[in-house]
Parts: sequence; structure tokens; C-alpha cells
Amino acid sequence: GLSFKIQSEKSSATFRVNEQLAGRDLPNDAVGTTKAVSGQLVFAPDGTLSPDKSLILVDLNTLKTDSGSRDNYFKRNTLEVEKFPNASFAPSKAEGMPSPLPASGEASFTMTGITTIHGVQKEVTWKVTAKRDGATITGKATATVTFGDFGMTIPRAAAVLSVKDEIRLEIDLSATAL
Repeated sequence: GLSFKIQSEKSSATFRVNEQLAGRDLPNDAVGTTKAVSGQLVFAPDGTLSPDKSLILVDLNTLKTDSGSRDNYFKRNTLEVEKFPNASFAPSKAEGMPSPLPASGEASFTMTGITTIHGVQKEVTWKVTAKRDGATITGKATATVTFGDFGMTIPRAAAVLSVKDEIRLEIDLSATAL
């Protein structure tokens, strides 16, 4: 089989939450990003995913938005990073993934597996686009979840009129064959 190690310096994890701030006409997205993404994707000799060995890990302590006070609130109260410092995705199956990934061009497929946020495990299906260039795989995975899915309370603050109960998760990753 083949193992691909995630390159943290070329990878990122992002969340987007739609919020309506006081004194603003239109809602906008609060966007938080971290480069602290690690782990590996392992493929069996036939090109299929090895779920017991594949894991993507995100260090939530390093999440940053454009607001330090939002970061502190979100990490302390919503994510509770002191108790739950990491989020993870353990893919168990890939549907529609060409095997092996084509050496050129992009492939679109879905990956389903256990996503863990805030200490809660839930099966989530991610939409993935990926391509392989020799020993490197690059790709983007997106999924939409709710605060309630993972037992988190919706952020509340004086300047925030409302927050939509929807979190758009994105993982951009670059992984190199070991």
C-alpha cells in the first residue's frame, strides 16, 4: 500500500459561521483558520482507503479569525479547547474515488467517516476534490455540520445579533508519499 503524510505547512483547516453583527446591514461569515493539520492517509495495495490507519488531526488551539476576542470566546466557550484541544476526521470509506488517484487532473468524490469535534463523534460525509502529482496528493474537503451535532452551544455576544446554526468545515491538504 501507499502512505501519504500530511504536510502541515501546506495544509489548513477552516471553519465558516454566518453571523449577523449589530450595526451591519448584511450578515457576514466569521472565518477561522489554522495550519496545525497533521496525520496521514493510507491506501491498500488495490488503491482503496485503509480506514484503520488514516486520520486527519487539527489542533484547535491555533484557530484564528480576524478578531482576537471572537477567537478567545469561540475557543473557550464553544469549542472548549482546554478539554477538547483537537478535532479529527477518520475516513472509513470513499465513494466515487478513482483508484488509484489519476496522475493528472482532478477527481471529485465523497469520503465518509467519524468526525470528532468537542469530544463528540459523528459520522460525516465530506465532499472532496483531489489530485495526485507524482508523490504528492493535494485536495480540498468540505462538510457542513451544526453546533448541535457536536454538543456545542451557539455563540452569543452583545455585538452579535444572531449566528446561523451551521458550520462549514474545509480542509485543504497537501500530503506526500512516505
